Amino acid sequence: MNDRQDEAIELMTRFADRTGLTSERSAQRYLWTDAFAVCNWLSLDRATGDRAYSELALRLVEQVHRTLGRHRPDDSRRGWISGLPDGEGEVHPTRGGLRIGKPLPERRLGEILNERLEWDRDGQHFHYLTKWMHALDRVARSTGQTMFSGWARELAGVAHRQFTYEPHEGARKRMYWKMSIDLTRPLVASMGHHDPLDGFVTGLELERTARELGLPPDPALTAATADYASMLEPEHLATADPLGLGGLLVDANRIEQLSQGAASNELLEALLAAALVGLHHYVEQVDRSLPAARRLAFRELGLAIGLAALDPMKQHAARRLAATTVHQLDQLSRFLPLRTEIEEVWRTPAHREVDTWREHENINDVMLATSLTPSGFLSAS
Repeated sequence: MNDRQDEAIELMTRFADRTGLTSERSAQRYLWTDAFAVCNWLSLDRATGDRAYSELALRLVEQVHRTLGRHRPDDSRRGWISGLPDGEGEVHPTRGGLRIGKPLPERRLGEILNERLEWDRDGQHFHYLTKWMHALDRVARSTGQTMFSGWARELAGVAHRQFTYEPHEGARKRMYWKMSIDLTRPLVASMGHHDPLDGFVTGLELERTARELGLPPDPALTAATADYASMLEPEHLATADPLGLGGLLVDANRIEQLSQGAASNELLEALLAAALVGLHHYVEQVDRSLPAARRLAFRELGLAIGLAALDPMKQHAARRLAATTVHQLDQLSRFLPLRTEIEEVWRTPAHREVDTWREHENINDVMLATSLTPSGFLSAS
């Protein structure tokens, strides 16, 4: 055991008790946080050899499906959001997508959009669904059970069908950022900056795992991945937002592990270039010097997790990456002290007493644990 691992175990243990995974408290499921949590439990299993952690991962998957795959308790609708009867819904829990798990009900049909309030309203987010696909894929690879890969691919199928659309006949497809719980109407019609990228990389990941598990190919998933590829604009991926920056680095790591040939190498270089531009902008921002009470930990920790992917990529660089990519990784590595800086801020107990930490305690605890022990989230094996 080392200090980082011990701290991750403590953070995850408190999270499990607080959210009803290991206690009698009512289940508090939130799809983004739970996706990272599943990967963390798998990471701790691998690090310690304690199978109890993988059992927690499986228990969390079941609880997420039974909670977020069904309508809210305060909704007049009942049962699985897919509309499937109970027995069939148990077998195909992701066929209707999964709710975000926000505290407020989704906006009613015809109700005027309040942008501030919308952040706290339920619905479905594409980029949350891709995180859950990734978590299910990691469970499939860890356990060898094809059921989890099947659930991930079913989720990928419904997400593609409902979130993508043609603005007009013959136009390039676009995506909605947020959909209603039943996926019948957009709640926020704009397209997420990195949603096509998430869809593309996740599709490649799911296809690879299905092949390795001996599952038949899914033409619908292949078509979905092609659609996302057609929406990609690699020259417009740069961002100075720390969470978005971390996502770029994580996706670059996944592309590198998937090794899909020349086209993927070009995308990898584009992602690393975008991350480099974003990091130069990020370090010039004043946010890093603000007191903890005026910062959002989970966004910064998203960057720390992305920076953790640089070392694995560099380890592979010498033997299979182009010289241009190796040079990019060398440039990006100059920002590695940022990971330590971010972790030191949020590992400080006093900084976890401020309101901005407490208000987002579950996601903060889990993402700090991911940064401390990132292999479960970042590894391809």
